[in-house]
Order: sequence, then C-alpha cells, then structure tokens
Amino acid sequence: MQMPAPNTAIIARKAQLVSRFLDVLPKDAVIHEPAETKAYECDGLAAYHCPPLCAVLPSSTEEVAAVLKICHDEGVPVVPRGSGTSLAGGAMPTADAVILGVARLNDVLDTNYDDRTITVQSGRTNLSVTGAVEEDGFFYAPDPSSQLACAIAGNIAMNSGGAHCLKYGVTTNNLLGVTMVMMDGTVVQIGGGYMDAPGLDLLGLVCGSEGQLGVVTEATLRILPKPEGARPILMGFDSSEVAGACVSDIIKAGVLPVAIEFMDRLCIEVCENFAKAGYPICEALLIVEVEGSDLEIDEQLEKIKAIAKTHNPVELREAQTAEEAGLIWLGRKSAFGAMGQINDYMCLDGTIPVNQLPFVLRRIGELSKEYGLDVGNVFHAGDGNMHPLILFDVNVPGQLETCEALGAEILKLCVEVGGCLTGEHGVGIEKRDLMGEQFTPADLEAQMRVKDVFDPKWLLNPAKVFPLADSEERRAA
Repeated sequence: MQMPAPNTAIIARKAQLVSRFLDVLPKDAVIHEPAETKAYECDGLAAYHCPPLCAVLPSSTEEVAAVLKICHDEGVPVVPRGSGTSLAGGAMPTADAVILGVARLNDVLDTNYDDRTITVQSGRTNLSVTGAVEEDGFFYAPDPSSQLACAIAGNIAMNSGGAHCLKYGVTTNNLLGVTMVMMDGTVVQIGGGYMDAPGLDLLGLVCGSEGQLGVVTEATLRILPKPEGARPILMGFDSSEVAGACVSDIIKAGVLPVAIEFMDRLCIEVCENFAKAGYPICEALLIVEVEGSDLEIDEQLEKIKAIAKTHNPVELREAQTAEEAGLIWLGRKSAFGAMGQINDYMCLDGTIPVNQLPFVLRRIGELSKEYGLDVGNVFHAGDGNMHPLILFDVNVPGQLETCEALGAEILKLCVEVGGCLTGEHGVGIEKRDLMGEQFTPADLEAQMRVKDVFDPKWLLNPAKVFPLADSEERRAA
C-alpha cells in the first residue's frame, strides 16, 4: 500500500515558523518533532486529539509577546495551554495551530501581606500559590480537584472553582489583576493590587474567556488568612434525591459551610477502594465542612446535623482528628483519578439552582438507563455545580457517540431548570454546539463581537466556545 505524500506546503510553513521561533526562544523551548508534539495533541478530554504544527514554551512575558507577534504576522492560530488539565477540550490544538504553553512561567513575583495579595506568573500551579504563603498563615482559596497540577492560567481561562468556592467564591472573586499579551504582541495591564479598577470591568471579561482574548502571563491574586480551624462531617443517605433535598435545606436555613460535596454510590465505592477514606457504602454521601473557632464550628455543625436528621441519614459522622479530616478530603479529591482506573469517562459541569438538585439527580438516573451508560455523580453541591461522570468504553464502536448524546441531554436539562452549560470547566469543544441551548443568536453575536475587538483575525484558541460554523465563518471573513 502506497502512503500518501507529505504535504510540502505544511512542511515548509512549519519549518519557517520553527526558524522564526528559534530567533526569539532557546532551542529547548521549541518543540517540533512529531514524537515530542504528541504530548500536546490533547488535554484532559483525551477522547479527542489532534497534533499541532509545533509547541513553544516561553519563560517570560516578553517571550510570549515575541511568539504571538510572529504568529500574528504569519496568520497562524495559537492555542494557549496551562497544564493541559482541561476537561472540555479547551487546550486541544487544531492541525494548523501552534501550542503556546505557559508551564515555564512559574515564579512568584511579589507577595504583599499588608494588602493580602500575591502576584505570580500564570504557569504556576494552583496549590503552589498557597504553598508560597502558608508558612506565613495565608492561603489561596479556589481549590479545583486538579489543584496539584492545574495552572493559574487555566484557572483564569475557565473561571475555575473548587470544593471551597461555596464560601470563598471562584477565580473571578479572587483575581485582582493580570498582565495579558494580545494576539499582535501588545502587552496590557488590567486591574492590579486593589479591590476594583475604574471604568469597564475588563478583568471580569478576561476571567472565563477561555484564551479567546489574549494570553495571561501574570496574575495578582487575593490571599486570605488561614481560618482557626476546620472540620468536615460525613452524611450518608438512602438516595441521591434525599441527599439533594438535604443540601437545599442547609442552604435555605442560612447556614454557610465552607464546602458541601456530593458523591453517589458508584463514586463512593470507587473512591473508597482507591483512597481507603472510611466512607460508608450507601446511595449518596455528603461531605460538609465548616470552619472558624472551635465554638463556631460546634455551633454550625449542630445546626447542620439537626437538618440532616430530618432526612433520616444512614450515617452521620464528624471527623475527630486532622488525620480523619485529611482522609475524608483525600477520597473526594481523588474522585476523578479513581474513576479513571475503572473506565473511560466524560466529565460534565452543568450548573443548576440548588433547589433543583433532587429532580435533576433523579432525571440523570433515568437518562442513564435510557442510554445504557452508567453515570457517577460527584460535585460541588453547595452551589449546584454538577459533575456527572459518564462511563463508556472508547474501544466499543458507537459508545463515544452515545456518551456525547447523553452528555448533551444532561446539559440541556441543566439549562431547562434555570442553570447553565458550564460552572468551571468551560465550553471548549465539548459544549460549543450547545451554546444555542443557553444563548439566543443575538447573545452569541454580542459575544463574538467582543472577540472581534480583541482578536480581529480570530487566531486565538480556534474552533472553541462558539458554534463551529459561526467561528469558522468569522475566521474566514
């Protein structure tokens, strides 16, 4: 069998780009051999992959600006990449694109305890931000489950949250300023080490924009004093619907835990086997954590336990030691990795009103049976940020497509009950063609006009966020 001839135009284009990149970057920062670029052909949504032209790893804002200017001049699309943990395909390249990774931008640039701020380069991992200040009694609040690996750049791009976002908010509530490089290489400063910048809320526009407007290279973040203490409690229930009703009642009672996390039976069993956290095997589990002084913790937990008892829990257990508390959270933080040991899965992140939890959980169970695929539920219940994990086998023909169809039905359900398509994972490629379920054509046109202003050639993170036909038409215009 004769192999197809290589595309000489693409080979020449790639060679020219690599040559220009080597003029502004060290040799080891330009990755272009096919065996090496393979690591960049997908992110956490590994069901989809595509090799890029090449990948570059700049180490400073100036190097990022030089790379973007070259790509702008050459008309080459750029896909910004943090740590590649995106679960919506947000960092997946197209075949004609350059991956711009920020992993080498990982320094702490400034720490200001008086103003409670820290400025870091955007490739620094989420957990290491807290690591830089914890000895001085501070922490950075947003804590995605991937916080050990995920980069601040990706957190800003997707407006990531985490288990403790119920009390402390998501990334946008903890982001004060950014240094961002535009597609043409222009460097801009937005916000800074203060609560609110005058004029248009450009920072709010950038946070959650999924790399569509520019590449963030530095970020000023809010840090907070560590609480005196914290204590989680486990609550087991006979059904997911009852657990959802308990969450709704806790919120309605005006109690504000720092976190309320949910797991159904499938996730409980998998996480227990993986982490040996001591979870009760039941139909649904809540992890509720409160913080403050011992007196405050006791008072809050008594209120929460009283609410839980009205729902007849099969288990109600309060952590008695720091080790027990650590195990409880180890199980929850290990959920995505643990599930990956038993099956391929697609993780959704539609968000719903908390009072709709019982209905939505019941309906997800019904849809799971209709489509013949198991769904494990593990999510931030306090703010209604759902994370259904749809299990499938990528080696079975047709199962990926069935998984996609089931995922679309679940996301449409979230919108129907008054929620939205994404809480923290972003739209990426996964939800781009569902945007019309949440937004009108006029809404989408307004959003695309914003991108027109920041990226007129539509070269940044192509084929993401907006319905594919719309974004391709914009790029061709």
